[in-house]
Amino acid sequence: MKIYQVGGAVRDRLLGKPSHDIDFVVVGATPDAMLREGFRPVGKDFPVFLHPQSNEEYALARTERKTAPGYHGFSFNADPSVTLEEDLERRDLTINAMAEGDDGTLVDPYGGKRDLDARVLRHVSAAFAEDPVRVLRVARFHARFASLGFTIADETMSLMREMVAAGEVDHLVPERVWSETRKALGELTPSAFLRALRGCGALEVLFPEVDALYGVPQRAEYHPEIDTGVHNEMVVDLAARLAPGDDLIGFCAMTHDLGKALTPAHELPKHIMHEERGVSPVRALAERLRVPSEHAELAVLCCRLHLLAHRAFELRPETLLGVFEKLDAFRKPLRVEQFITVCEADKRGRLGLSESDYPQGDYLHAAFAAFCEVKATQFVAAGLQGPAIAEAMREERVRVVGRVKGEWAQAGD
Repeated sequence: MKIYQVGGAVRDRLLGKPSHDIDFVVVGATPDAMLREGFRPVGKDFPVFLHPQSNEEYALARTERKTAPGYHGFSFNADPSVTLEEDLERRDLTINAMAEGDDGTLVDPYGGKRDLDARVLRHVSAAFAEDPVRVLRVARFHARFASLGFTIADETMSLMREMVAAGEVDHLVPERVWSETRKALGELTPSAFLRALRGCGALEVLFPEVDALYGVPQRAEYHPEIDTGVHNEMVVDLAARLAPGDDLIGFCAMTHDLGKALTPAHELPKHIMHEERGVSPVRALAERLRVPSEHAELAVLCCRLHLLAHRAFELRPETLLGVFEKLDAFRKPLRVEQFITVCEADKRGRLGLSESDYPQGDYLHAAFAAFCEVKATQFVAAGLQGPAIAEAMREERVRVVGRVKGEWAQAGD
């Protein structure tokens, strides 16, 4: 029995980055031998075990064979005769197909270190084409490492295009698509995920609502980048910068402008009512991918309300209060910060504006704080009951935020 650390931990160590992706491969062992050593079995499809002390995962070296379309259509062989090189060959990218022995020796039969140094994402073997999830994984790794200068090898992108053309990605279940997507939205450069999928044709298949944004023009005075798809890429990257690792913010950023793809041609480059037109495609995308309900709800709200945030200084107190009521912010105050973050990403996610200020955010925070100062207790003490309390609170909130609006106007003068 020989044990090797494999995959992400080896890759990240060579990159000088911390890693939480620690996995081990065991060569020359059987399930019974692992059980005798105190390991606990957890794998359903193939033998994976938890270490008796560390709880880290140890998988028996295995090969796999394609038996049906999709990513479930595999049979596995975990015989003790399977070599480390055979196990590494079944992995997706060369940079993920390296191993390290307990003495620190690097095992790199497929040139992972070379590609790591060259900043290239390259598939290990033709077996890559057997698993459609790998299209998403390559795009996700591009989102993670694009900031370090990584690119996708031409031959890998060509293979991904062939897989899409063959209908392989059509077999992906929504849960798996969402799992990879939410990870990508939490990476440093989510735009690289979108570009990679678009480059191989998978964006049109899996995210047609997002793909439809490319080539749609916007008014240059507001959007110097003009192309709505390019704007969307800039917004998701700004969102990742403002809220690192937050896939909820990322999803809302990615879907906030879906309505612009539905603008009638005769209205272009204006996008009148795009915020209302976008609600239906946001809901359709969220339902198809089975995203969490909080993601779906907040995405719809950001789509519908983001223009009001940009015009916050112009809004009447009643309208501003209505924004927070639609957000259900008095029951879910965290939504205020989330909403403002998405709106700031939208405003700054434009050519030449990434370092601009977003004073509307500060004003919205101040207005919400003023709204929250109004408590029901003062109206109960005054003898009001039932609906009269809610109406009195609303009137007082409008009055209070009117004062805040005046203070901000004076400060601006």
